[in-house]
Amino acid sequence: MTTFAALGDSITLGMGDPVPGGWRGWAALLADGLHEPTLHNLATSGALSDHVESVQLPAALALRPDIASVVIGVNDTLRGGFDPERVGASVARTVEALTAAGSVVLTMRLPDPGQMLRIPGGLARPLARRMAAVNVELDAIAARYQTVHFDAASDPGTYDRRNWSVDRLHPNERGHRMIACRFWDAMASGPCPGGRRLGTRPDPAPSSQPPTRREEMAWMATKGTAWMLRRSVDLVPYLLFMTVREWLMGETAPRALPPGTEHAAEEAVVDHAGLHLRVGRRAPRLRRWLAVGRVVTDSGHIAGLLPVRL
Repeated sequence: MTTFAALGDSITLGMGDPVPGGWRGWAALLADGLHEPTLHNLATSGALSDHVESVQLPAALALRPDIASVVIGVNDTLRGGFDPERVGASVARTVEALTAAGSVVLTMRLPDPGQMLRIPGGLARPLARRMAAVNVELDAIAARYQTVHFDAASDPGTYDRRNWSVDRLHPNERGHRMIACRFWDAMASGPCPGGRRLGTRPDPAPSSQPPTRREEMAWMATKGTAWMLRRSVDLVPYLLFMTVREWLMGETAPRALPPGTEHAAEEAVVDHAGLHLRVGRRAPRLRRWLAVGRVVTDSGHIAGLLPVRL
């Protein structure tokens, strides 16, 4: 028997790969390729690295898993007060505890959401830099603890539109099957103890037809409506905020800021508490996007907006 504990966020939870009664996802597909598997999917939507460490890790250790996956970090990059070293330290403690308990640990180098969402470069660059910083930490953790490390950031299949669900943030069935196959192949080809627990390789071919354009539109009109509303009031404004903040701090020089934001710098104030962006009359479009009069970067929130959850 092989006990598999899957820790992480909505990608590990299986969002994008619906089955009757809920989600399936890459962890369940990989479990089908293990010898006499028992899967415990502990992932939760919107999870951060500290949640995995404080909540999911104790539950996983109680299971004494033979194999454990720790795929986390995307949500951390979308938070105010982002600190890649703090994220890395939390993930390292999680991986260290699982390794010390005798588990074969699976980790993932995370892809760039900007490429998947195909957002403009000025908005995508701050997010890409954050993701790159997290990946530096994850690569170091993988090397230190000899995890089975899937480089999703460099895999061409990651950015194949056929592998992504309509929301562009979660894999569809085909994408989840790709992830399962990549992990299975890595365990099968390397000098990894997990290779002894492998069964039949997961089938990379989807078991169902991909949704038609009409079905995708129907999903967006029903279940996708709430998702679109959340994305409209948290993700897009936050990406805009990060772009303007970096521009004002001199961290980057975007080729072109969104129209109507060029004069926001005139009323920017920097003090010891962080960057306070005061949106004045000369930046009506920026004021409308941010929907607030002041944003404090180290608070972890954008006042009046919902937290980003993936």
